[in-house]
Amino acid sequence: MKILRYFGVAFESIRANKLRASLTMLGIIIGVAAVMTTMGVGSGAAASITAQIESQGTNLLTINSGGSRGNGPTSNSSGSGATTTLTRADAEVLADKKLHPELALVSPEYSSSTTFVNGDKDSTQQVVGTTPEYALIHNLTVTNGRFFTQEEVDNSSSVIVLGATLASDLFEMTDPVGQMVRVANQPLQVIGVLKASGGSGFGSNDSRAFAPITVAQGRLFSAPRYRGTYTISSISIKGADKNQLDKAQQLIEQTLRLRHGLGADDANDFTIFNQASLLESLNTITTTLTLVLGALGGISLLVGGIGIMNIMLVSVTERTKEIGLRKALGAHDSDILLQFVIEALVLCTLGGLIGIGISYGITFIVKLFTSSFSLIITTTALLLAIGVSSSCGLIFGLYPAMRATRLDPIEALRFE
Repeated sequence: MKILRYFGVAFESIRANKLRASLTMLGIIIGVAAVMTTMGVGSGAAASITAQIESQGTNLLTINSGGSRGNGPTSNSSGSGATTTLTRADAEVLADKKLHPELALVSPEYSSSTTFVNGDKDSTQQVVGTTPEYALIHNLTVTNGRFFTQEEVDNSSSVIVLGATLASDLFEMTDPVGQMVRVANQPLQVIGVLKASGGSGFGSNDSRAFAPITVAQGRLFSAPRYRGTYTISSISIKGADKNQLDKAQQLIEQTLRLRHGLGADDANDFTIFNQASLLESLNTITTTLTLVLGALGGISLLVGGIGIMNIMLVSVTERTKEIGLRKALGAHDSDILLQFVIEALVLCTLGGLIGIGISYGITFIVKLFTSSFSLIITTTALLLAIGVSSSCGLIFGLYPAMRATRLDPIEALRFE
């Protein structure tokens, strides 16, 4: 076929001018590598954040104390001096399956920071006072020992579960299970160590500790009371049906407003946080970020395409006699056009393939040096890189090719 023959001509021309062809492809190589790497950064960040959120489940609701209402009691339920009317009694009502069958698991939480001491080792970290349901709601895995039971919560047992990093800081290579650690000057027995979740970043429990909520409120932090019951920092809830979270959120809001005696014109003195909504919002943000990064990398492709056009214009000028001879021997304008367009297409496609190889190499190197973050090259990014680099050959090779077709054969043969 005629097209295949011109591919052979294009490769012969590239071999005859290796250095020039290499420099011409350099812009496309850098452009494709930049686009794929920057999009890989965006995709990697999105995947990392999404994985951390989804590891806790997407059918989660979190109720936090405090809101826009300013006439509630002032307390220090979370060690922050925040205004709160959220109590353990609220959590108990929400946990009642007869009243709220749409809620599968409910766990009250009382959190504050304090100092952990083991011998000459100490660390200031957060203690989460909660119930056994917390481990189920947040998919916590205990690698050594166990999580505390409801009986230990009811009896205010002096037990605690440590995050992986905190356990390592306090006990180093020693097995902490069964040993005592002082928390806020109170001796507690370590009964479990959590599986490492990948660091102390967003959503990580590696540097936290978990104790029965009765111990945290009564012995560690002296939590204040409201309407005769202990206040809490938040309530974690796992919905029975992830497709009915919005409805569950509305029912929770109605229950808490009634319990807190809020009028029709009063703002909520609590906030309800929907994990699925957060995931959706983050996906939108990270998608936008990926597109912006890809657009910035695309500037390099544009520069590379202009370089292709410049070199092809030079090539047309250098090969004026060749073009004239081909026309004199009967070559049509379409033959000349096809020859130069295919040559530009081959240059851009080769450059694109090399750029793709470099981007995969960068991805591999990043994976070798860090496990907390990775570049993810998606199929969409791969197809986009191939498509754009090939399009550059067609678009930026078309004008030089058209100039070549306009050459008069007689004048071209006279050209020196």
